[in-house]
Amino acid sequence: MCEPPIFDAARRERPDDATALLLRGELGAVFQPILRMREGALLGYEGLIRGPQGSPLRAPDRLFEAARARGLGIQVEHRCCRVVIRRFAALGLPGRLFLNISPMALPHAAEGALDLTALLAESGLDPARLVIEITEQHQGEFRTDLTPAVTRLRARGVQFAIDDLGSGFSNLGRWLDLRPEFIKTDKVFTAGIQDDLLRQQVLRSVCDIATVAGAVVVAEGVESLDELACVADLGVACAQGYCIERPTAEPARTRWSDLTARLAERRITDSRGGLESEPAHDGTEGRALQLLRRVPCVSSVMPNEAVFDLFRRQPELHTVPVVDEGMPVGVLTRASLIERFSLPFQRELYGPKPCRLFMDAAPLIVDMHTPLMTLSRWLAEAEGHGLVNDFIITGRGRYLGIGASQDLLQALNRLQLRAAQHANPLTQLPGNVPIDRRIQRFLADGLPFVVCHADLDHFKPFNDVFGYRCGDDAIQLLGRVLSAHADAGRDFLGHIGGDDFILLFRSADWQARCESMLDDFSQGMARLLDGMGRAAAAGYEAEDRQGQRRRYDPPTLSLGAVRVEPGAYQSRHQIAQAASEAKAQAKKRTGPCLYVERRQPSPLSASQAA
Repeated sequence: MCEPPIFDAARRERPDDATALLLRGELGAVFQPILRMREGALLGYEGLIRGPQGSPLRAPDRLFEAARARGLGIQVEHRCCRVVIRRFAALGLPGRLFLNISPMALPHAAEGALDLTALLAESGLDPARLVIEITEQHQGEFRTDLTPAVTRLRARGVQFAIDDLGSGFSNLGRWLDLRPEFIKTDKVFTAGIQDDLLRQQVLRSVCDIATVAGAVVVAEGVESLDELACVADLGVACAQGYCIERPTAEPARTRWSDLTARLAERRITDSRGGLESEPAHDGTEGRALQLLRRVPCVSSVMPNEAVFDLFRRQPELHTVPVVDEGMPVGVLTRASLIERFSLPFQRELYGPKPCRLFMDAAPLIVDMHTPLMTLSRWLAEAEGHGLVNDFIITGRGRYLGIGASQDLLQALNRLQLRAAQHANPLTQLPGNVPIDRRIQRFLADGLPFVVCHADLDHFKPFNDVFGYRCGDDAIQLLGRVLSAHADAGRDFLGHIGGDDFILLFRSADWQARCESMLDDFSQGMARLLDGMGRAAAAGYEAEDRQGQRRRYDPPTLSLGAVRVEPGAYQSRHQIAQAASEAKAQAKKRTGPCLYVERRQPSPLSASQAA
C-alpha cells in the first residue's frame, strides 16, 4: 500500500499509528501577540497549535491535512481548541484570545461535541475575551447554516473574526454573511506595502468598509518596521507579525512602549521634508510620491513609429517612459522624437527600428520617498535636464510613473505658503498651529518627549526703556540661541508670540542643551547691550507693573520643562498648562534658570481632558 504523502517516508508509520498519533499525541499551544498600534497596548493573542514534538505532524498544516484525510478533521480541531484555551488560561495571559475554528467545526462548538461555553467556564475565562477566527483551507468549506451557531455564541459574549481576508477563499461575501467584529487581512497585503500603491489602496479600502461595518482591522504578517509604519498610516488599528513578536509557548509580559516609540519615530522621520508641513493621511505630502502621474510606458524594443503614433493619439502626453521588466531604462519625449522625424528620411529609416535608439538612456530617476526640496535641488543641478523635463518615480527601483516639474513647483509653493501662513513674522519659526499639530501627533503616536517653555525675565521693562527695536533684537537673539542648540532632526522649536517659545525635545541630552541655551543667551544679551553702549552689569531703571520705579538687570532666560510620557496627558491643552506652570516656577528664581517639573499629572476623565 502506498503511504499518504503527508508522512515522512523515513519513519514508515502505518495508518493506524498515524490515527493514534492524531487522537492521543501530545499537542502544544503557542501564542502570538496582536498590538493596538496607536495606543501601544496589547489587544490579545492568537492561539496557534503545534503537533506532537518530533513527529512529522508537528507543523499545523500537515496535522490538519492528515486529520482530514482520515475523517478526523473536526475531532482534531476540537482537541486543538481545548489545548489552546486551557493553556491560555493556565498562563494567565491578558487580553483577548483569538481561536481558529473552521466552518465545519463551528456548529459543534456552540452546542455539542466541543461546547465552548462549558470549556470557557471550566478554564475561568469570560466568553467576552474569546474571538473565534473563521478559517478556510478549501473552497466550499464556508457553510451557509452557520447563523444559528454564530447567534448562540454571540449571545454568550463571544466575538468573531474573518481570517486571512483576501487570501484563498475568504472574501467580501463572507464578511456580509458573518458581520464579524474583527477583520484579519492576509499577509499578501502587507508584504512590501510601503512601496506598493495598489496594496496600500486595497488596505485603505478595507479600512473604509470596516469603519462602516463597525469592525476592527488587524494586519497580519507584518515583518518590518517600514511595513508597520505604513499600515498604521493607512488607518489600520491593529497588527500582528514577526516585527512585533514571533509565536512562542510562553509569551513574555512585554511593554510595547519601545516598539511604538520606534514606530512613531519612523513615521515622523518619513514625513519630514525640507519644509515644515503636516503630512497627508497617507504620508505622501512633501514627498515625490504625491507628484505621481500614471502614463503609458513602452518597452525598449517597441518601434519608434509606434511611439510616435502614441504621441499623436494623446496630445497631452509629453513624456513616455521606457520600461523593461518593470525597471526604467530611459525616456522618450514628444519634442525630441518630432525633431528627429522632421529630418529628411529619418522616419522612413528609423521608424521601424526599436525606440532604444532614440531614447534618453540617462533620465532623472527618483525614489517615491524623496523629499520635494531634495528633488527640486536635483532637478536644478541635473545636467541636461533642469526644471523643464519630467522625471521617473520608482518604488524599490521599480517603475511607478512619472512626475512633472510643473507639479513640483506648485507643490513647493503650497508648502511654502502653508509654512508662511503659520510662521511667526519676526523669527519665521513655526507658530501656534504647527506647535499644536506636532504635540497632537506626538500624543497620538504615543511618543515620549519633553516640552519646554522658554520665556525672558523682565522683558516688558526692557522693551519700555530701550524701545521695540531693541526688544525685537532680543527676541530674535533668543530664537537664534534656541535654534542653535535644538537638534533639527529630532527636536521641534516653535514661537508662540512675543518672548515666549516652545521646544519639543526628543534628544536624550535635552537638559545639557537647555543649560547651553541659558549660558549662550546671557552672553548674547551682554554683547547686545555692549553694542548699545551700555554695560550689561549696570542694569537700568524702569517702572514695574505697579508703577513704581525699580532697578532691573538685563533680561535673562527662564526655561520650564515637563516630561511627557505616553498616556500621562490626554490633550495638548494639558501639556501647554503644565509647561506654563513649570515656566512660572522657573521665573520665580533670580537669573537664568531651568526648572524641571518632576510631579506626575493627576488622572483626568475624558471630558476634563478635552
